[in-house]
Amino acid sequence: MFSDIITSKSRIRVLNVFLTSPSSMYHVRELVRKTGDEINAVRRELSYLEKKGILSREPRANRVYYSLNKSYPFYYDLLRLGSKSFGLGAEIIKNRVKLGKIKYAMFSGKFARKIKDKPDEVDFLIVGTIVLPELALLIREEEKKLETEINYTVMTEDEFDFRKKKSDPFIASILAGSRVMLIGDEESMLS
Repeated sequence: MFSDIITSKSRIRVLNVFLTSPSSMYHVRELVRKTGDEINAVRRELSYLEKKGILSREPRANRVYYSLNKSYPFYYDLLRLGSKSFGLGAEIIKNRVKLGKIKYAMFSGKFARKIKDKPDEVDFLIVGTIVLPELALLIREEEKKLETEINYTVMTEDEFDFRKKKSDPFIASILAGSRVMLIGDEESMLS
C-alpha cells in the first residue's frame, strides 16, 4: 500500500487521482476538488511529483495541467502499485479472507492502464474457492465508480490447472498478456 511507504496523505490522494485515470490531465483546482485537500498542499505535492519526473506539466491558455509522465522510468511499476493500493485491487487484498481461499488474483495489464480495446476482454481473473456474492459486491461497487463494466472470470484451482494443461485458448490468451498480480505467485501460475 502507498501509505506504507509514503508519509504524505496529500501526496497519496493526489497520486490516487492520477493512477485511477492514468491518461487524464488535471488542473490544480480540479485536483483540489477531487482530493479535498487545501490548494497549497496540492500545489506542493504537484511541484514535488513534477521535480521527481512522475508528473508532466503543460500550460494551456491560462491554466496549467498535470498528467502522469509516461517516460518516467518507473511509470509501469507505479501503475502496478496503484492497482494494488486503490480501487478494486485494494478491496480484493483487504477482503481476501471474506472472498474465500484465493490462489491467484490478477488484473490484465490493459485494465491496470485503463485501456479498453475490446469489450469482451477479461479484465480480472481470480482462481480458488471463491465466495461469489462477496466478489460480485466488490465488482459492482468498482463498476459504479469507473462507470464501466468489469469483465471477470472465476475458476477453481483444478479447473484452471486442467485448462492450462490442455492449452485452452482462453487461458493461453490471458497468460500471454501483461498482468498485475494482486495475490499469488506469478511464476507458479505460469508453470
